[in-house]
Amino acid sequence: MTPHSLPSLNKLDRLWVTETIRLREDYAGPLEDSEANRQARQSGGDLSSMLQQRALWLARRDGLLEAFQHWRQSTRLAGFLLMILAVSTGAGLAFTALGDGHQPVNVFWALGSLLGLNLLTLAMWVLGFFMAGRASGTGGLLGRFWLWLGEKLARDERAASLVHGLLALTRQHQLTRWLLGIGAHGLWLLAMLGALLTLLILMATRRYGFVWETTILNEDSFVFLTEALGALPSLLGFHVPSLEQIRLSGILDSNLEDARQVWANWLTGVLLVYGLLPRLALCLICYGRWWYGQARMQLDLRQPAYRLLQERLQPPSERLGVNDPAPDRLPMPGAEGRPVSGAGAVLVAIELDDRQPWPPALPDSIADAGILDDRAQRKRLLESLTQQPPERLVVACDPRRSPDRGTLSLISELSHCAAETRIWLLPAPPGELLNDERVADWHEALNLLGIPYASTSPLNWLETGHD
Repeated sequence: MTPHSLPSLNKLDRLWVTETIRLREDYAGPLEDSEANRQARQSGGDLSSMLQQRALWLARRDGLLEAFQHWRQSTRLAGFLLMILAVSTGAGLAFTALGDGHQPVNVFWALGSLLGLNLLTLAMWVLGFFMAGRASGTGGLLGRFWLWLGEKLARDERAASLVHGLLALTRQHQLTRWLLGIGAHGLWLLAMLGALLTLLILMATRRYGFVWETTILNEDSFVFLTEALGALPSLLGFHVPSLEQIRLSGILDSNLEDARQVWANWLTGVLLVYGLLPRLALCLICYGRWWYGQARMQLDLRQPAYRLLQERLQPPSERLGVNDPAPDRLPMPGAEGRPVSGAGAVLVAIELDDRQPWPPALPDSIADAGILDDRAQRKRLLESLTQQPPERLVVACDPRRSPDRGTLSLISELSHCAAETRIWLLPAPPGELLNDERVADWHEALNLLGIPYASTSPLNWLETGHD
């Protein structure tokens, strides 16, 4: 299946889809990706770009991009529904706090109805923020509920993997709390805005009286609390009831006309300062941190899955540039230290990728030492050849790779373990061409080492001792 042209996605979307594909492969095993890898290699760029191109190709082939667009639409719908619910909840809080106007309003009961749940959830968010640690993904129950509702509205099993991919990506960059915080504080901001507007409408269209009542507290407690809560709103121009107005409001039959407007003004200011403005500030802070962080998002290339994919997307032969700083002097094997004679013939290869067919058909007289890919393999082979030196040794190298210092040093060490050594510069796999400049670099380096080399098969020499 050849996918059509991929839709235009922004940076965050591409990283999101790439991380979702990684999690999917970690859970269910590798996907069939030969064509995706070919397309990614053909697109070029650095490893991150190739990984994203590969993931987008697989996502399009498997329908994940379609599910991605569907999930985003469902999440927008979920957000819209939650916004309506938040405004309605705020309006309901205001109606509950003021009542129908037939009974006087207990100002502190009204204040508790308007701010109680908001301040409780705000305190829980702050405690979770500081107690859970910096790496935690806490972000508010409302934010998580928003993502969960979007997933349910999508009605697609793949939506769950998209949510996990998003949270994994944000968790790596410590942005989960800020993303979910936008949703949580944003919804509470709408709730407080709905409560404030409803409060103003009700007080503009109905006649309310305000009182305070107590059985065990004295009036000084209410005086102190009223003045303390009104201190910050007064800086914004809201009125605070006078001492006389506060005391008289404790009398149910006082019915002071001037006190009505002052209490209404005080209640509005307290709701604005302690209910709406903190949520607005936190929402802006979360959005600012999210915007700053997501603009700097990158794939975590240290993930094991990405490190494995690097070998397929960027084979060693295609990693252009200097692999190691050039040594002042190449290692020279010299004749001293080599075995004067040996027994048998050995064929070994150095760091071949999976596109290079190996090993070739060998007669029984030739021992296959395999492909040397890591330090442990090299150490074992050198110890074996030192104990039982072969008469002839052929070292196969991929001339698509750069002749870096580590490879040349290994060739030099191997040549000291055999009576005679030759280098076999392998031909390119079908459909590929060798880089002439890189082949010339190999020739120059091997000439300096003084080791014979050939591009044609030396297996006849390895078996018989002559060409």
